[in-house]
Order: sequence, then structure tokens, then C-alpha cells
Amino acid sequence: MRIFLGITGGSGAPYAARLLEALAGAGAEVGVCASSAALEVIATELYGDARLSRDETLARLTAGLEGVTIVDDRDWRSPYASGSAKIDGYVICPCSMGTLGTIATGGSQNLIHRAASVALKEERKLIVCPRETPYSLIHLENMVSLKRAGGTILPLSPGFYAGAETIADLVDFVVARILDQLGVENTLVPRWGEPAAEQA
Repeated sequence: MRIFLGITGGSGAPYAARLLEALAGAGAEVGVCASSAALEVIATELYGDARLSRDETLARLTAGLEGVTIVDDRDWRSPYASGSAKIDGYVICPCSMGTLGTIATGGSQNLIHRAASVALKEERKLIVCPRETPYSLIHLENMVSLKRAGGTILPLSPGFYAGAETIADLVDFVVARILDQLGVENTLVPRWGEPAAEQA
């Protein structure tokens, strides 16, 4: 399975890191593209140092993970920029409101925007994970436009009914939903109606 993971400047780096880990663990081939704003957020939220370099931030994010390739957000020669490349799913996690708005209006200022545009035109799975609160009317209208175009809007909003005890449990709740949308088998959280003991 080939997956494009775009990471933008919205808060929520722990979701992106856990999703990347889960995808790599499932044997997926993952192309990671992080915007400059995303790199600062990742460095701050995961490593507590906004001054980390791009290379150091990405090295830490992908350490020990197999099948992961870093793609520059200006690399227009990347396979993720073309519909002729066979990509199984595209995820933008977290998705800033600026990125969401650009995609919803057909703009393409970097590879993350372009990959999302390719997903929509080729009618492939595109999952957009906004992390903002509250939403303005502009945000909501952009989400409606993106949904009408074929995208899936999956807010980074964890549920509490699975008995979460840690922040990691809440992150896993959302990541499991993303994996489900991609068709990736996972047992990150107990499924509704199934005893926890049945989870592998």
C-alpha cells in the first residue's frame, strides 16, 4: 500500500507521528511531506525545541521506521504530484485551515496541495484532518466544498467512550479512525460492542 502523508502547520503533531508509526508498522510505503510551518510545530510539540533544523526534526520523526520517504514540499517531480502514479491513499494530518481552504478552492502552492488535488481528480481516497476550534463559517464552507468534491473530513477530535487513560490513548482513538478509512487493519482501540479482551 502506498500512502501520501502531508503534515501542515495546524497543532496536532502527535497524531501525525503516531499515524506514521502505525502505517510503517503495517508495512505501508509512506511518502511524508511536511510544510515549513509543520516542521516548526513538530519540533515544538514533539521535541520541545522550535529551533530544531528541518533535517533534525524529520530525522527524529522517522527514526527507526521502514518504508518511509521524505518528500520536499517543492518537489514537483515527486510521483505524488501526478495522477499517473498509483497511490492508494492521501492523508493530510494535521490539516491547517489555510491548507484546507487552498485545496477546497483548487489552489496548488506546494506538493501537499497538489497531492490532494490529484487525489480528488483521480477519485482516490483523500482524508483531511482539521485541528481548529472554533470553526468559522469560512472553515465550514470549505469543508463542505471538499466533502462534495470527494474528500473525507476527519477532525482530530478523540472520543472518550473507549476508556482512554492517557493522551496516547486519545491519539490512538483518532489514528485508528484514519487507518480504518484507509483500509488498514488495526487494533489500536477496542471496537464498539466488542470486549477489550477480543482485541489482538
